[in-house]
Amino acid sequence: MRVRRKKNCAVRIAACAHLLITSPESLKADPSAPFGVTRPIHIEIGCGKGAFACGLAVARPDVNLIALERVPDVVCLALERAVAESDKRQADNLRFIIGDAQKIGEWLPEGSVEYIYLNFSDPWPKKRHVKRRLTHPEFIKIYKRLLVPGGRLIMKTDNVAFFEFSLEQFAAEGFEVIRQTRDLGRSPYAAGNIMTEYERSFTERGVPVCMAEAVLSKNA
Repeated sequence: MRVRRKKNCAVRIAACAHLLITSPESLKADPSAPFGVTRPIHIEIGCGKGAFACGLAVARPDVNLIALERVPDVVCLALERAVAESDKRQADNLRFIIGDAQKIGEWLPEGSVEYIYLNFSDPWPKKRHVKRRLTHPEFIKIYKRLLVPGGRLIMKTDNVAFFEFSLEQFAAEGFEVIRQTRDLGRSPYAAGNIMTEYERSFTERGVPVCMAEAVLSKNA
């Protein structure tokens, strides 16, 4: 999807700098350092405009959430949303990184992450692009190193083929899928679900959303 450039993007990001982790490599020493309080670490990879990240930060004041997005023009909107909704959060528990998902294994220590969220990742449908999928085995191997024993990986997508591909990769890499549905809005898991911008649009148009939650086996 082509992203429209935002006017004064750099200036707008700078105005929200207190929520931005500008040296993510520093997380290697202590992932909770930017928050000032040690809590379980959750990561959203590809946070878009920040609806899910902001919602989760409100719902879970007991965790520190790091939201990753590679497109500055999109991060700009997520940061501004987080600032505008800061009074809703009971804890200072949300930070953003502008960067690529391939780098997270270099930034975070092994066994430091409790949950990883993959919300409406690009399905990269063409075979020549399969390695770019965030549920490709090479990415899942990174997640395995970062997750604590029993850590969780949760994905949502509207692309059924991508969903089926992802389920296969989870199983192959030692994850057990403990919850899954191909129509989240009509499932028992809809209660408490925090929607992304994409998800709200899909739901309004009657497009089913697939969801899977996978837990990392202690022997994986």
